[in-house]
Amino acid sequence: MSQKYFFSFIDDAIWVFRDLTRQRPESMFDHPFFAILKNAHEKWGLKTQINLFYRTDYFYGMDEFNLSEMTDCYKAEWEAASDWLKLGFHSYQEFPDYPHINASYDDMYKLFNMIKDEVIRFAGEKSFTYGVVPHWVPVSYDGCRALHDCGAEIVCVSVGETKEFDGDFDSLPYGHAGRLLQNRKPESKLFTRITKDVAITNSICGYNHFSDPALFENDKVIGYVVDEKTGLKFKKLDDNFDLNNYNVEELREELKRRCNDELICIGNHEQYFFDDYMAYEPDYADRIYEMAKILIEDEGRECIFIEDLAKMS
Repeated sequence: MSQKYFFSFIDDAIWVFRDLTRQRPESMFDHPFFAILKNAHEKWGLKTQINLFYRTDYFYGMDEFNLSEMTDCYKAEWEAASDWLKLGFHSYQEFPDYPHINASYDDMYKLFNMIKDEVIRFAGEKSFTYGVVPHWVPVSYDGCRALHDCGAEIVCVSVGETKEFDGDFDSLPYGHAGRLLQNRKPESKLFTRITKDVAITNSICGYNHFSDPALFENDKVIGYVVDEKTGLKFKKLDDNFDLNNYNVEELREELKRRCNDELICIGNHEQYFFDDYMAYEPDYADRIYEMAKILIEDEGRECIFIEDLAKMS
């Protein structure tokens, strides 16, 4: 049987960096968030990509923090762990949703480098990854051009049948119609997202979107699409599999259902670790441990980074 793979990433990270800077534990792995990841790596070989916001969001209050404040006192630890722990670009902050849907070239280019430069400063160049999971996924054509020029090796995309916006603001949740229309680019459309979160079934898509899932062979094989216009490698992001949507029992069932897939991607979010977050998950660590145990120990999968896919065919 051919080797099977998976990659694991954690989106929306910024709070834990504020903790490290203000609390200054002796080791960054003394922080319980990073202790989880280290434990999973040491026991099963889990590799994790953490995708960063540049700053905290006012939605949660005035206790502001941005990556330029992040301490560099753990740089040696970051560098030593860079073979299993990577930091990547995500967005400026958590809100608004779909921040890159109509992004300009200049804005995307500037933001990517703002995050990259800070990561290199406090964690070293080996810790930064050029495998990109954009916040909410959609990126404009100009934004994709900027990502390529910033050195992005592979960018995650959405897949699904597209449709035009009919002007009905109520057809999209959470004020997303406004995000679609503000500075709207011609490639910005709607698509049907098949996900456990039914609230966002009607979703927005940008240039990094494909209507035909067969292009990725249903994620049964390692593969990507090379975009001739931007030069980027695009990889389907399976947004059905958000670890935050499955408790441990549900996770076992979902992984069992996917056991024949050659590649599995599993997303997660930083906020759910914190007990003052509205959707706090007290079993946050258990979900990560169970995922690593099943995929690596039980199924014998190789854990890779998203950027590794750019070197596979």
